[in-house]
Amino acid sequence: MRIKNKIGGFLILGTMLSCVEGTEFDVPKQACNLKLEPNISFAELEAMCQEEAIQIHEDVIIEGYVISSDKSGNFYNALLIQDKPNNPSAGIQLEIELRESHLSFKLGSKLFVKLKGLYLKKTGSIIELGGTFSSFGNISVGRLPTLKIKDHLYPSCEDLEPVEPTSTTLLELDSIGLNTLIRVDGMEVVDGEIGNTFATSGQETKRTLKDCEENTIVLFNSGFSDFQDEPLPQGNGTIIGILQKDKDEFQLIIRGSNDLDFSNERCPEIITEFTSAQFFISELADPDNNSKARFVELYNAAEEPLDLNKWSLRRYTNDKTEVSSTIDLSGFVVEPKNTLVISPNAVEFELVYGFSPDMGVSTNSPADSNGDDNLELVDPFGVVIDRFGVVGEDGSGTNHEFEDGRALRNANITEGNHIYTFEEWTIFNDTGDSGTTKLPQNAPEDFTPGVRQ
Repeated sequence: MRIKNKIGGFLILGTMLSCVEGTEFDVPKQACNLKLEPNISFAELEAMCQEEAIQIHEDVIIEGYVISSDKSGNFYNALLIQDKPNNPSAGIQLEIELRESHLSFKLGSKLFVKLKGLYLKKTGSIIELGGTFSSFGNISVGRLPTLKIKDHLYPSCEDLEPVEPTSTTLLELDSIGLNTLIRVDGMEVVDGEIGNTFATSGQETKRTLKDCEENTIVLFNSGFSDFQDEPLPQGNGTIIGILQKDKDEFQLIIRGSNDLDFSNERCPEIITEFTSAQFFISELADPDNNSKARFVELYNAAEEPLDLNKWSLRRYTNDKTEVSSTIDLSGFVVEPKNTLVISPNAVEFELVYGFSPDMGVSTNSPADSNGDDNLELVDPFGVVIDRFGVVGEDGSGTNHEFEDGRALRNANITEGNHIYTFEEWTIFNDTGDSGTTKLPQNAPEDFTPGVRQ
């Protein structure tokens, strides 16, 4: 990120001012220019960029419109211009050694930049132009010295052009030119950061904004800005800022706190976790002829879809009283009167049953029981909605054994039950004890995954 740290800059400047009389290092006085004409575009300039900083030797000129301001201190020794006042395609960052640059280069003013002699590099998403400095033998783009600015930056004689920020949404940022001025409506500070200030004193600080669909973007602030200690606004509204990108992370930089107008009511809370008593275990399979064809079937008996965000299926192996394995069901929505079929071997499942399971998981998971384990279906709030078997009791020889067989929920059952009730099930196995049916089941003919019977 290119918000400049003021610490080193102020130390140097303070030393200069203590030794030099007058305003030699103040804003340079410079007349506007009537004659310059641009002969290169921003895209052509970007094409010149290389991995290392290079010096431009051609007599080339670009023109752009000023979109940044150091008046509030959130930008320091950096001047950003974009190629057009409206609907721009790209922006460039000029590195300059100039305090109070907003007095010379006002927002919306057209600026000509003579590029010959300047250094150029693209760092991440940022095209940098400026002077040069060397560190350990490496040449980098540095600040253009104050006295050199007048040789390269020429304000146009035209009146200020109203720069209209590009209206966009967080989902459309990939189509917006980087380093350009944008406007996003319906934004607010994320809940966990309400009450914080814009930045920590003396530190570059990231804050997070979101829209009403929970999409987020970073708000990047300088700890030296004059609004650093102001509390972040609590409402919802509009932000105007310069769009940049750090690796894969979009970031916004504002010129001042008045670039935010969060005077509206905050977004209504989005509920993403739902419970339902009508979602339950409907079939468990441990085929006698193929243990790789095991599966678990869950059923939504309700009249509306069920989002399974933060739902889980837990297994207690044999007589264990602690959870042995868990399947996170997040990401699935089960339609009304429909099933969710989970297989520990998706490839084998498709070979045997002729279609793919809804969810493929690992072996030794809750979907891979050998018939003597106990299962729980748990909602997002930690409530056991349905249970098969008795936790702490090995199923072998009990009325909840389905080894080499099948446990099928009876058709009249329309809700889960947190207490295992044998009368709700028809159970086949290889022992026939405790009221179950001693009749091993073979795949695929004895099973009906995906079909509620």
